[in-house]
Amino acid sequence: MFLAIIMAVLLVDQGTKAAVRMLMYQGESIPVLPSVFHLTYIMNPGAAFGILPNQNVLFITTGLLLIAGALVVYRKLPAEKTILKIALAMVLGGSLGNMADRLRLGKVVDFLDFRVWPVFNLADTAILIGVFLLAWELLKDGGRSDRGSEH
Repeated sequence: MFLAIIMAVLLVDQGTKAAVRMLMYQGESIPVLPSVFHLTYIMNPGAAFGILPNQNVLFITTGLLLIAGALVVYRKLPAEKTILKIALAMVLGGSLGNMADRLRLGKVVDFLDFRVWPVFNLADTAILIGVFLLAWELLKDGGRSDRGSEH
């Protein structure tokens, strides 16, 4: 399941980005729901919200460390920690999607534009959902693993 989620996120992310690159020109914005949601093709040289532009070495290094760390954590998780495993897979799939863009294009393809915050992509969405699930599970669990009724 872990690898399947990573691959699904990566393939959907890269597929949508390829479609945007083939069907739109940079800077083009197509209203889907006018004033609410547009498809807007931009090339983002930075991190989330365009911060730290043109720092690919930093982003790729950080991404590799994140991926390595997530794999270590995954291997140590008990089998019953399904939500945590799904969350890690989503973060990994999204990280790999954005890293693939940086390695291939030097920038990240963004296209989801809700008009009230910066344009983003499906990899960003997977990362955000994964981080939210991780936080939710850890807070819900009080940071403890399932140890039965020790308290």
